[in-house]
Amino acid sequence: MTVSAKVAMAPRTALYLLLGRIGFFGLWLLQPLWILWIAPPVLGNQYVLLVLMWLPLWLPLWGILKAHAYTMAWANFIVMIYFLHSLTNLWVTDGTKFILSVIELLLASLMFIGCTYYARNRGKELGLRIPRLKDDPRQ
Repeated sequence: MTVSAKVAMAPRTALYLLLGRIGFFGLWLLQPLWILWIAPPVLGNQYVLLVLMWLPLWLPLWGILKAHAYTMAWANFIVMIYFLHSLTNLWVTDGTKFILSVIELLLASLMFIGCTYYARNRGKELGLRIPRLKDDPRQ
């Protein structure tokens, strides 16, 4: 039994977990749909692009399914790829790719907010914290 299973989850924490998962799985589904079917790239190999854009989302998959607060926290580093991708596309494209970029930005924002606040709240519930330097008696 893991530590997270021993402490009940507050409703607000569960909401943030749901938001983070919706954003994550939305991005996870959007990438192959976008790259392979909806708007394939004009130049280059679409499978190389698929690997570059979809592979990072596989890294935190298990931890997000298991609701590990630590995984949710570091998954925010990965979601920055999709923020940059969507913002760049919003700046330079129009039409279908513009709409897909808006969806990607919304999903990335949802994942970022959900993962951030889930990790924060769940960490507090579990009694995990980063010690402050002023609290260290050796200082």
